[in-house]
Parts: sequence; structure tokens; C-alpha cells
Amino acid sequence: MKFTLSWLKDHLDTTDSVDAISEALTRVGLEVEGVEDKAKALAAFTIAYVVEAKQHPNADRLRVCMVDTGVGEPVQVVCGAPNARTGMKSVFSPPGTYIPGKDITLGKGVIRGVESNGMLCSAAELQLSEDHDGIIDLPEDAPVGQSYAAYAGLSDPVIEIAVTPNRADALGVSGIARDLVAAGLGKLKTPSVQPVRGSFPCPVGVKLELAPDDKALCPAFGLRLVRGVKNGPSPDWLQARLRAVGLRPINALVDITNVMTLDRNRPLHVFDAAKVKGDLVVRRAREGESIVALDGKTYTLTDEQVVIVDEAGVESIAGIMGGQASGCDEGTTDVLVESALWDPLNIARSGRALGINSDARYRFERGVDPEFCRPGLDLATALILQLCGGEASEMVFAGELPESAPAIDLPWSEVKRLTGLDLPVAEMERALTSLGFHVSGAGEQVKVTAPSWRADVGGKADLVEEILRIAGLDRVVSTPLPRIKGEVIKPVLTVLQKRTRGAKRLLASRGMVEAVTWSFISHDQATLFGGGSPALTLANPIAADLSDMRPSLLPGLIRASQANADRGLGDVAIFEVGQIFQSDAPEGQLIAATGLRRGTARLEGAGRHWDGAAKPVDAFDAKADVMALLAGLGVPTGGLQVVPGGPAWAHPGRSATLRFGPKGVIGAFGEVHPRVLKALDVKGPLVAFEIHLDALPLPKAKPTKVKPKLALSGFQPVTRDFAFIVDKATAAGEMVKSAQNADRALISDVSVFDLYEGAGVEPGKKSVALAVTLQPVEKTLTEAEIEAVGAKIVAEMAKRYGAALRG
Repeated sequence: MKFTLSWLKDHLDTTDSVDAISEALTRVGLEVEGVEDKAKALAAFTIAYVVEAKQHPNADRLRVCMVDTGVGEPVQVVCGAPNARTGMKSVFSPPGTYIPGKDITLGKGVIRGVESNGMLCSAAELQLSEDHDGIIDLPEDAPVGQSYAAYAGLSDPVIEIAVTPNRADALGVSGIARDLVAAGLGKLKTPSVQPVRGSFPCPVGVKLELAPDDKALCPAFGLRLVRGVKNGPSPDWLQARLRAVGLRPINALVDITNVMTLDRNRPLHVFDAAKVKGDLVVRRAREGESIVALDGKTYTLTDEQVVIVDEAGVESIAGIMGGQASGCDEGTTDVLVESALWDPLNIARSGRALGINSDARYRFERGVDPEFCRPGLDLATALILQLCGGEASEMVFAGELPESAPAIDLPWSEVKRLTGLDLPVAEMERALTSLGFHVSGAGEQVKVTAPSWRADVGGKADLVEEILRIAGLDRVVSTPLPRIKGEVIKPVLTVLQKRTRGAKRLLASRGMVEAVTWSFISHDQATLFGGGSPALTLANPIAADLSDMRPSLLPGLIRASQANADRGLGDVAIFEVGQIFQSDAPEGQLIAATGLRRGTARLEGAGRHWDGAAKPVDAFDAKADVMALLAGLGVPTGGLQVVPGGPAWAHPGRSATLRFGPKGVIGAFGEVHPRVLKALDVKGPLVAFEIHLDALPLPKAKPTKVKPKLALSGFQPVTRDFAFIVDKATAAGEMVKSAQNADRALISDVSVFDLYEGAGVEPGKKSVALAVTLQPVEKTLTEAEIEAVGAKIVAEMAKRYGAALRG
């Protein structure tokens, strides 16, 4: 929501500064997102007179201008604008000025051999419009030397606030002023609306053709004809007000409705009466009906939408957007002004279904003040008569306004119970009454009636919240919880919460960047990753490609990696720890830790390097991430099984499943299947892993054995290498375990350092090279003892795998 300071002061009598107003707005819950003050930004730009403009000696399209800036002697400026001429007045910026439209700081320069000491500016260079065809041409009476911002009326700051969905009343400048008065800034001076008496009956009637169950779709509808209007451009002050908040002026009638929307949160619509045939009827749309709306698009309607029709057909999508056929233009002489109430839920559904985001929809779906339905029409009529002339008819009003909300019982003690603030009763009552609430009764409990514009207030807790935000959250004293003597405070976080936090820290420490992706994906993507069941399909998705709950975090990460690659960042390593959904049951909602690497984004760093070609990521990079994650979370991996082959998203020959026994699957890692990449329109290869944190074994409540003390040997370790010829299907990991079992007392480590297939090795066989480290504890090993251990290893390999030493 944007508004200018002068606009606010139409409703608020105050001398407070913009900074004080901004602080107060944020304090009462209307957070200020920014203040745009063009007077400060354009302070260095002044009005200047071009004493002389002559042809540049070295350039056909440049002119050398002598410019009177109002201070000292005229300065020389080289200008390329086609409209630069002797005797004109324009906007001058001296050297050292920041030019916002060009994002440069101006300096003295020499242009084609001629010195230039400043600049004559266009509107685009000052970011006032898109006009960059020439420099700003000011009237003859423009005062030389004066600040251009002050002369052009740009010294009016624009304040932008964030409005929460429950505060529909703050979508009008008058409502914002009311909150500021309650906060202690000035006095409210919003003028009361005087009824406009019609001089003739309205020739157009209104009918609400709604079923008894549909009465809430349009509780009330007001209409009035104003004839003999002159619909041209609106006055400068109104156009400037709209431009300041980002709206384009159209014509006086439409501009009046826009000002009413922003000023009083009262969306209206105007019909060209000459284009309306017969009476107006409010009803549900019929399946297949269509309308060309004011945005020029054709919308096909269903019976979910409410429309306003005449004898010719649909003239408006109720509460969302009018039709082009009955829109007002400069030829409009008779206008029908509509002020109606619409059901917020239906407006939200209809706007979402049609894909229309309008100011009217934004306000009606949050709720407008029902009591202002008639006054809003009167105020709009008065503005039309004032700016466009004409003669108004009597008001036609169909339906009934909703009944007022019942009074709420409020014990004053509830404020202290819920907030901890002990406030005087007078202060609490003043906070409510200044916001428009009616307080009746005396003593410890009173009755409070909410104003018509606060439909969000429905209970005493809401009233306490209003008192609190006006009193100020800064008055709530932080009080630590009392410590219980003699007791040790127990941990608050669960194992899963600790593992979730730990997983994020550990993966970040491995050079991966955290991503946060949508919990919803398309049905096709959900099917690719093992989901897509009807139970996980959303009944009302926010978009067609966000229709299913995600069964995995990988779809979002894969799309994110490709989005980075499309922008030139192909080497990415990203992770996410979040919820996935395997069913609609509570136990079907799991926490997964998922990581993905692309390009050359390995642990040791991505990209090319002077000492060798960059190596692309492979499945073992994903495996290293997984094993580091499990170790960092304290999960014992002694019984962990790495089974070749993974889920449907993984390459069958370059992936593995991690499990603790056949039923204890905890996740998988590997290269993403090319079929999946093709379906997602993503270039690979990509390697990834996904671990279900819920499935990890819980730590033991009490250790079964004490961790042994650190014992370091003083004897030199010995390393021996063995290369075995085995069947191609033999798992190297199993060979490592077998080698360790050959002599547990002496063998401290076994690792694979080479795999080879090709010349010198029979087809169907491979060479696996193991490095075995022997660590003596009692004495230095003799050569015979080393050879004896080597013989045990060779015998174990031959027995289990039919392995033979490679010659």
C-alpha cells in the first residue's frame, strides 16, 4: 500500500516528520517497507536558462549551450538533445551530481574537443517518466536557480507499508490515519460524507437474481446515474496523486474510482450508461459465458463466478473487473456508478480461477466496510459532480446490509493475563475508542462492539491484541523462566530436531549451499520420484504445475541447479533439509536431507585449475557426502549395507541403496537417471543423495560399553599393497571387510586405491588393489611376521572370492 505524505494529511492533522510517522506505523503493525523522497534524490537539480545554443564544431548532433544556473557566470554544457535551443528553460545538474536514470555520477568532461561543465536533463534521466527524446522543456515563468523538485511538486514523500491480510481497513489512507491517531500522532480530520440528493429517479434498475443460499454472494448493491458529465483528463492534483503511488491516470471517471479505492478502501465501478441495455442483474455466470474485460483479455466463465449482466450479456465480473463493452471513455456523457458488497471467499476463488489480480479483487477478498457502501457511492458522486459536472439521480439500492457484529465481553484483566502488561483501564479504553470500537459498561468487565470496518475482530483475544499494538510491544518486559532449584534442565530439542539442524550445518561445511524449494510439484514430476497418488493431490493448487505434495526433495533441487546453469553457474552444490510426503497419514510425512552436485562442484572445489583438467562429479562424490553426513550425525555405520542399485530416479548402474538390514532402508545415492533428466528438461550429469532422517537408528539411551581410552602405538606402521584378480561382479567393499578380518589385531586400515579392467586382465574380470596398513603394538614386526599376515589376506581372498594375486 502506497500513499503520499500530503494525501495522509488530508485525513491527519499532524506536524510530525516522515521519520516519526514511519516509526509509528511500524510500531502499530503497519510495517514501513520504504520511503521514497524525490526531494532528497533530486536536491542538486535546479532550473536553468539557456542563454545561447549553437552547433558543436566537431559533431552534427551536439550543441554547445551557455547555461545561466542562477549562480555566478553562465556555464558551458555540451548537449545532444534535439530540442536544446536558445531561450529555453530546463533542468541543470552540476558536476558531482548522481544521475539516477543513468546510474552515474556526473563529472567535468571534454566531449569531441569541447569542455562540458554539467548536464541538461531529460525526464528519463531523473526517473520521472520514460521520455528520453529530449531535455525537460519548462515554461517561461519557471524561476531560474530554484530547486526543480520543489518547483515540480516532487517534495512529497511516498510511504509504502506492508498490510497483513487481516487489516483490510489499512488498505485505505483514512484507515491508516486512524491508526496513527490512536498511536498519538495528531488528530483525525477525515471529512464526513454528505448525502447527495438526486434530482430525478434512476432510470436503470437493479435485480439480485440469486438463490436463497447465494444471498451472501451479493448482500447489497447501490447504483446511481449521473448525466451530462464531461469526461476528460482529471485535474493535475489527482493525476499527480495517482502517479506518485504507481497508477497511470486514464480519465476523470476512472481516476475517481481509483482514488476512492485507495483513499477509503471502497472499490467502485462506472458503466457508460449509453452502452448498458436495460436493467442490471446480479447472478451466477452461466457455463461458457465470456467477457472481454477492461484489460483487453477474453475470459470464459463458469457458474462459480458472479457477474453483472444486462439485456446484451455480461457487463462485469462482479468485484473483480469490468467489461470493455460498457467502459467509460472521453465520449461518455451519462455514467452509472456502482457500489456493492461481494462475498470475500467467492471473489478470491473467482479471481484465482480466472488469473485476474486487480485492486478491486485485492480489497474485496479481504473484506471492505459494509456500512460505507452507501456513503461511498455518495462520495464518488460528489467527486464526479465536482470534477466532471452533470446531474445526479436518486440512489437505487438492492439487498440489505449485514447486521452489526455482536458485542464482545472483555474483562480488563485479560490484557495482563495474555500480554503481561498491567495498563490503566483509562489507557486501554482510550486505545479501543480511538480505533473506532464502542466500549460500554464500567467495572472489571465491559462490552466492546467492533466497528464495521474491523470484520477481523471476533473475540476478546483480538481486542487484547488491539490494545497491545497501540500500547507498544516494546513495553512488554522480557522475563526469563524461573529456574527449578535442585533439578538439571532437560534438553528441549528432540533427536530429529537435533539431526535436522546438524545435517544443515554439516552439509554447509562441505561447500554446499542451502536451498528452499516448493513443497508442491507437478503430477508428472511426483510420479517420476515415486509419488503421484490421489491422496497427495491438492484440492485447490495455487498453480497447475504445483498440484501434488512432493515425495522427494530432488525435483526442486534439480530444477534449481538447471536455473543456475541457465544463468552461467553450472557448477553448483546445493542441499535442502525439509519435509517429504509418502502418504497422507502422519507417519507418511518424513524429514529428508538431500544434496545435489552438478558439473565440477566437488568437495575440493569447482571449476578449472592450472594443475590439471577439472573432473566432473560422480556417484562417489555423493557417497562421500552421505557417509560424512551419517558420521557427523553420530550414526554408527558398522552395520550399514551399501546395496547396488537405487530408486527409480537413480541410474541403475551408478547408484546404491543404504540400509540397516532388508527393512531398514535409510536412503540412496548415485547419478540421476538420464530418463529423469530428459523428463525435467535438465542437462546432466547430476549426482545426488537423499537420506530419511526419521529412518536413522536412534542413539542408545545408555551406552552399553565405555569408550576405550586413546592408546597410541610407538612403533612404525607398515603398509603393503595387494592387487587381486576377481570376478567383475565382486564388490570392492566386501573385499575390504574380508581383508580386515584376516588379522584384526595387526591390521588397522584397508583401503582401495586402484580398479582396473582392460589389457592384461581377462574379460569378465577386474583388478582390485588394496592398501593394507599394519600397526604393531608390542614390538616392531619382522619380515616373516609381515609375510605371514600377507599370506592370511591372500588366503582369505582366495577362499571367499576365488581371487588370485595379479602378476
